[in-house]
Amino acid sequence: MEINIAIAKINKYAVSESGDTLEVVERPNGGVSVVLADGQTSGRGAKAISTMVVRKVISLLADGVRDGAAARAASDYLFTERNGKVTACLNILSVDLQTGTIVISRNNPTPVFIARDDKIECISTDSPSIGTSRNIRPSITEFPLESGITIVLYTDGIKFAGDRTGQKLDICTILEAMLEEENPSAQEIADSILAQAIRLDNNRPNDDMSVVVLRSTPHETDQIRRMTVRLPVVPMYNH
Repeated sequence: MEINIAIAKINKYAVSESGDTLEVVERPNGGVSVVLADGQTSGRGAKAISTMVVRKVISLLADGVRDGAAARAASDYLFTERNGKVTACLNILSVDLQTGTIVISRNNPTPVFIARDDKIECISTDSPSIGTSRNIRPSITEFPLESGITIVLYTDGIKFAGDRTGQKLDICTILEAMLEEENPSAQEIADSILAQAIRLDNNRPNDDMSVVVLRSTPHETDQIRRMTVRLPVVPMYNH
């Protein structure tokens, strides 16, 4: 079995910095975690918030702290640092090889989709943002790690794409169609969702947009771990 994780993200139109911050960290007892935070508003202020939250979480995960405890600690930290005046949405998606499970921790009203075989489940239980008070708990979903699972999570820029024109992005339908017709890669799914969200905003994203897709596949592997990063760079000055 092989785990594939793909990410696709873009800034809000005409804003140089994204308020979404995402990091991937190896778990000390085996596995990997993806941490995604969306800071309140957008731009530089939101980036500072989301970066602070993500760094706190990954430092705790790297020390062996459980996902839920790391999320609660990050919330308390944000509340203390900003006096409860700033919020952030937080997702932690983990493949925990010690327990043989996938763990999804949400402090985010935006849902998460899980596809297994022909069924797609939408996890949309109440899940408050972090930073408004102490002891805010995440919504946690945990299930056995097995082949044939696809997970999609994203920030609210995707959720609200098309709102200004009265349209709505149907993640469930997109995912269902892609999984029925072919065997898409995690990156192809992430790219397709992001592309359709951008189109609904008339190619001018109304907010920062981030998509994370995890797929577990039955492929035999060579035991080599790989990671590829693509970062478009716009020159800020002339040499």
